[in-house]
Amino acid sequence: MMTLYNGLALLAGSAHRKLAEDISTILEQPLCRAHVGRFPDGEVDVKLGEDVRGKDVFIIQPTCPPVNDNLVELLTLIDCCKRSSVGRITAVMPYFGYARKDRKDEGRVPITAKLVADLLNVAGVDRVIAMDLHAPQIQGFFNVPVDHLYAKPVFRDLFKKTFDPKQITIVAPDAGGIKMARAFSTMLNCEFAIVDKRRMGPEQTMSEHLIGEVAGRDAILVDDMIATGGTITNAARMVKAHGARKVYLAATHGVFAGPALERLAEADVEKVFITDTVCPQADYPDVVQVLSVASLLAEAIHRIHVCRSVSSLFVE
Repeated sequence: MMTLYNGLALLAGSAHRKLAEDISTILEQPLCRAHVGRFPDGEVDVKLGEDVRGKDVFIIQPTCPPVNDNLVELLTLIDCCKRSSVGRITAVMPYFGYARKDRKDEGRVPITAKLVADLLNVAGVDRVIAMDLHAPQIQGFFNVPVDHLYAKPVFRDLFKKTFDPKQITIVAPDAGGIKMARAFSTMLNCEFAIVDKRRMGPEQTMSEHLIGEVAGRDAILVDDMIATGGTITNAARMVKAHGARKVYLAATHGVFAGPALERLAEADVEKVFITDTVCPQADYPDVVQVLSVASLLAEAIHRIHVCRSVSSLFVE
């Protein structure tokens, strides 16, 4: 796809080595030699194994579980690069942790998305690449450019080969997913529906109403992430109860915390499509199919490094 670059350095954290290696293969650019480990007491230990002075460095490190460890590791890698006199530092964060708290929606709570952005700013990052942020306004928390990519092109290619647009309905599992579901519906030129969900607690949800037509159709529920799986599996049950022929789930980030995998395995769904923005913490059940975003991220890295427009990748 591309030739070797002058002045480009790809650096992988320990959060998702496989994704970094896939990007490295596509770009035909070897990963920078580096030691990324831990001291006996758990502190992060980093040392670069080659000269990166003046180079355009891309640090590939999603802040997925264990979130705190991977975040501190990313900050340490940024500081290490800055003190090694690199030319520019870009944090490639396919999954941006702590994104749920992007505003004060009640009293006496933090805005952790802003806190993480401040940490990255202070550490010395010059640019950030993220994918399907939980809240797009997080881009405004940074004092540096943020390239916010969407995984829809990856899903689009699969869905167009797999489904008949006249026979499917894209479903938003809650009000927060309406914009994303509408974008999928427009992209595939198909019907669109919404599940009205009422939240009962931090980990407990109850789906109540369905707006739109799913009876006799294949329903694809789309969301930016599956964490505990409560919201999207409850929505899947409601869609099935309203006469959907088959139900599919699609989410960019398969975080799969707590009982998520058990809920997905027990849910009455045909397939769960996710991307590889998050490194698997356990073996996935057969119902889960993983799609790669390595090509999309590699293209973004290529364009940024050679100073070409990235805007065409912002497919909404």
